[in-house]
Amino acid sequence: MTTFDFAIVGAGIAGASLAAELAEHGAGVLLLEAEDRPGYHATGRSAAFWEECYGGPELVPLTLASGDYLREHGFLTQRGALYIGREENEPALDDFMERFGPTGANIERLDEARLHAMLPGLREDWTGAVWEPACADIDVAGLHAHYLSRAKKAGVQLECRARVSHAERMGDRWTIGCEDDREFAAANLVDAAGAWADELARMAGAQPLGIRPLLRTVAQLRTSPAPDPDQPLVLDIDGRFYFKPEAGRLWLSPHDEVPSEPCDAAPDELSVAEAIDRLEKVVDWKIEAVERRWAGLRSFAPDRLPVYGWDPQCDGFAWFAGQGGYGIQTSPAAARLAAQLLLGLERDDMTRSLDASLYDPGRFA
Repeated sequence: MTTFDFAIVGAGIAGASLAAELAEHGAGVLLLEAEDRPGYHATGRSAAFWEECYGGPELVPLTLASGDYLREHGFLTQRGALYIGREENEPALDDFMERFGPTGANIERLDEARLHAMLPGLREDWTGAVWEPACADIDVAGLHAHYLSRAKKAGVQLECRARVSHAERMGDRWTIGCEDDREFAAANLVDAAGAWADELARMAGAQPLGIRPLLRTVAQLRTSPAPDPDQPLVLDIDGRFYFKPEAGRLWLSPHDEVPSEPCDAAPDELSVAEAIDRLEKVVDWKIEAVERRWAGLRSFAPDRLPVYGWDPQCDGFAWFAGQGGYGIQTSPAAARLAAQLLLGLERDDMTRSLDASLYDPGRFA
């Protein structure tokens, strides 16, 4: 049996990007995916935007460090984002500026006149906003395919329909078994299993970190008037909705976080109804139809920061998980940093400014 240097469980954007980075430095990498194709779960269901402030101030460095790569490879399309609020939300908008201003994010406070000029149809009681001009749409499918292609060219072995059933460390290697009786061997096991991250850790004998999947619902609406294709992404400063145009339709989410077991996530009908109710209090557009709805699982560690690096107690076991809803927009810098940590490499220009201790699994020890 071939013994790989690394077996990565999960071939979504996390596993695919890390596999490419590791293999391009000469590591032998096995990429195991439980589904028929990579990216079936969170990666394939993303609302697909790169937004500098998404995830909080501690995530801004990872997002900014990834921006140049995403732009240079053609994965971003400029859109801009508005965080909007009513008169009673003015303190929250000011606090947003204070929290994110020092991070290097490009943000600007807008008054009522500028806000309404940028978002026709906005109801009168919405009076202020924070403008983030650099926000962009992400070509998620293209980015995921890019990393899978890089991984394949570097010699990564991808195995689909390979749902892990057991993992046992004997001496200096792992034996990893799948439900269809296939077995693989690797010196190191990397947990990029998303919503299943803690489940895999238990299977391998590592201490679970409390990574919890939360369900997020999105609906596609037909509205009258149809949304302007250049309209910005609009987010509630209180975190109760966001919406953006997509191919002549409107993508809308109630920004829900419903605790869930790891699963093939289904949209929550009550969440769709709540999102529409909230939207009708924001704009005067007529909702003509809900054309489709979907949901994905966003997985968070207890402190809502990602987890990258070696487990402090389980030999040969590493984490690349807990990336919430920002794993796609941070994937270039996150994968580069994680590969450098796992291989003991020097930092490069992309990762030199990142504080890896923020994401170290040892913080939960």
